[in-house]
Amino acid sequence: MGKKVLVVDDEKSIVEILTLNLKNEGYTVCEAYDGEEAVRKAESEKPDLILLDVMLPNMDGFSVCKKIRETSSVPILMITAREEEVDKVLGLELGADDYITKPFSVRELLARVKANMRRSDIVPQQAEVENDIVEIGCFTLDCNRYELYKNGKLIDLTVREFELIKFLSAQPNKIYSRKSLLEYVWDYEYYGDVRTVDVTVRRVREKIEDDPSQPKHIMTKRGVGYYFAI
Repeated sequence: MGKKVLVVDDEKSIVEILTLNLKNEGYTVCEAYDGEEAVRKAESEKPDLILLDVMLPNMDGFSVCKKIRETSSVPILMITAREEEVDKVLGLELGADDYITKPFSVRELLARVKANMRRSDIVPQQAEVENDIVEIGCFTLDCNRYELYKNGKLIDLTVREFELIKFLSAQPNKIYSRKSLLEYVWDYEYYGDVRTVDVTVRRVREKIEDDPSQPKHIMTKRGVGYYFAI
């Protein structure tokens, strides 16, 4: 049986299209049409990935994401019809792995699903073979628990935020473009909105920097990309 995807959207036509295409790719699909049903299905069906629309009846997608994150680390790809950056920041802050904006191509969405499935598959394997503890400056990375400490204090990060810091800090002072980070950290090749990287960097800075407006750790090389400074 293929990996299971939970599709959550109150528009039946969208659910039907996504379900058809996901099944054609070999996935098992379960469906939910409102927020409360989504939370129930996430618990009972144990999906390998959730496609979660923001605008839902009974409970919006942000609330659903927050509720699911209390008990599960399943990859969540949020679907939004709104372009405001604050919505994207909020989704990532609540634990979503990424977002895609309507209207989107089914081909692009399937590519995102495959990429997030691959990331969730390799994380446990990486943790087994890598050094459990990495020290870099004032930071300690526990690669087995996916925890980051700054001066001994635990910093609350999502898995994606941790992976970004882990990747950049592994080669300090090396600059990576946003497209390169999408490829290496998000596992996206052609597909992917580079603003995803900007939003995630912004969230990480708010969590690890003493003054996010004047960062000292995750730095920007204007017109080029980002790097971890030591």
